[in-house]
Amino acid sequence: MARDLGELNREDFARYKDDVKKEGKPFFPPAILHDTVMSLIVVCVIVALAAIWYYDADGVKSGILGPWYTEPADPGTTSFVPRPDWYFYFLFYLLRIFKWPESVILGTVGIPTVLIILLLALPFVDRRTDRRLLRRPVAIVAALLVIASMGILTYKGATAEEPSATAGATLVEANNLPDDPQITEGADLFAQVGCMNCHTYAGEGASNLGAPDLTDIGNAGRSNEFWMQWIHNPQDIKPGTQMPAFPLLSDDQLSALATFLNASKGGG
Repeated sequence: MARDLGELNREDFARYKDDVKKEGKPFFPPAILHDTVMSLIVVCVIVALAAIWYYDADGVKSGILGPWYTEPADPGTTSFVPRPDWYFYFLFYLLRIFKWPESVILGTVGIPTVLIILLLALPFVDRRTDRRLLRRPVAIVAALLVIASMGILTYKGATAEEPSATAGATLVEANNLPDDPQITEGADLFAQVGCMNCHTYAGEGASNLGAPDLTDIGNAGRSNEFWMQWIHNPQDIKPGTQMPAFPLLSDDQLSALATFLNASKGGG
């Protein structure tokens, strides 16, 4: 009776393992050849993509792989919302979970570092020779949990709305502020220039670096001139403060922001 193909494959594999155990597997040329071929393939793919990008795009016109370059960055913009590259979205969303100053280091450094250390230690801890997936339930479950968590965090980070993208009208309505054009303009600026990346206001924004909630900051009794000077350059009033300066804002914009802050008295 002819032996089946599976039995022949098992015999060939057993013979191969026995030969490797007795004679070893030379590093040259098998391993060198494999690495050389894969490196050549990777380089060829990169060169092909670069050629397609170069010959397909015409100046700033977008091609298959995108434009050569876009318009120069505007350092005075107040509406740009910075976002990380897609492969950092999972870490980006961890900042939203661990948003308090005391726990930011845990979300950005602690958890990723612990996971990386566990991953590096795994080959030294689990030294079993069995490679069948069904015989390694702990490793499979851990891998699936890591993939699922990173996938979910990446999706949440990609679809999350930025605090600075909140409309000024939303802030005015949330805090029940007067219907005044200058207050609305100040609220729009407050949302656009990035104030809500550190401050919270009427339940919106993120509390980072110990920045206070500004929902009722109007009760502090400060003048518009104080707020204009503080926003323009806080170091003039409180040297060493972590509050950044906004020297590119015009006097009209500073006045609108000051009016908005003084009108914010926690009425929402």
